[in-house]
Amino acid sequence: MKRRTFFKTLITAMPVTLGTMKLNALNKIVGSFGNTPKMPVLFLGHGSPMNAIEENEFVQGFRKVSSEIEIPKAILVVSAHWETKGTLVTAMEHPRTIHDFGGFPKELYDIQYPAPGMPELANEVKGFATTAEVALDDKWGLDHGAWTVIRHMYPKANIPVVQLSLDYYKTPQQHYELAKELSELRNRGVLIVGSGNLVHNLGMLHWQKLNENYGYDWAIEANDKMKQFILEGNHQALLNYSKQGESFKLAIPTPEHYLPLLYAVALQDRDDAVSVFNDEPVAGALTMTSVKIG
Repeated sequence: MKRRTFFKTLITAMPVTLGTMKLNALNKIVGSFGNTPKMPVLFLGHGSPMNAIEENEFVQGFRKVSSEIEIPKAILVVSAHWETKGTLVTAMEHPRTIHDFGGFPKELYDIQYPAPGMPELANEVKGFATTAEVALDDKWGLDHGAWTVIRHMYPKANIPVVQLSLDYYKTPQQHYELAKELSELRNRGVLIVGSGNLVHNLGMLHWQKLNENYGYDWAIEANDKMKQFILEGNHQALLNYSKQGESFKLAIPTPEHYLPLLYAVALQDRDDAVSVFNDEPVAGALTMTSVKIG
């Protein structure tokens, strides 16, 4: 029996003595996650936290992509900046805005993004996952991998946002398989966003070109190969990134900014169009390349 049908049957069969509150709660779940036109999936190169307050080509790209899709009922973000032992999903009503960075202007720390949470979505994620046990979290919130980009897409902060953590014990294949289990959310009005960077090597940044669209040869080579694999649907090559040569090793010295891409491509269906935007290098060793699937 489909979950929507199950809930309707359950509501109909309930005795009145259970009370209006419980009926409303179940109706809320059904109403929130009924079938909708299939939502796209995004991978967003989030770059510097300063993108939250700067006006540049990248934030314009975030705004443009949001204008091209249906307004989501909720957003599920997999951010490079929430690594955990085990997989967690935020389940609070009001997630806090986390300023998880240092050395930036006060103006950036003053920013709040008061989007609501959505415990119902957190429970849906937990229920869909079978290859991993997903635990509900009430402590995290929205880190800068989430709010610095979403605030440009939905500035009114009126779309519920939930975050899914990256379990640092999982292999790329395990992350990919977990993501596939969440595919039904695309049909329930949920916009799934992976937030990271294809090329992310802060130890090799060219500080004199911090605000320039400049990339080292190895960064451009790795980024171009990644784009080729993405556009060809060659997910196996993306999963085996550690075997793709020296440019990939330099581009992905640690995996946390790359793994959110796997959550996005894992959700690609055969009929999904794939496009690339914000496709520029920054400061030599970072790329802002972003992907829209569907």
